[in-house]
Amino acid sequence: MRITCPYCGSRDVSEFSYIGDAAPQRPDPAGEPAAVEAAFFDYVYLRDNPAGPHTGLWYHGSGCRSWLVVTRNPSTHEILDVALAAGETQR
Repeated sequence: MRITCPYCGSRDVSEFSYIGDAAPQRPDPAGEPAAVEAAFFDYVYLRDNPAGPHTGLWYHGSGCRSWLVVTRNPSTHEILDVALAAGETQR
């Protein structure tokens, strides 16, 4: 599988590290302790396993060291989109 880095171009997947799902939002720690604990349990341990397109956070550790949001279909390994993660700027 090859991922097209915005800086380095098309590279082998071995140059990247998969960090995890890019969709979950960290819960607000303020609030009633039992509700906060349940929200963090869901955030850390419960994940959907979609059969279709999925957005994941990837790190280009053997290249430009950029954080990328990669949209791909895990069933076919087709890369649908690659974008810089929030906070990254074009060099």
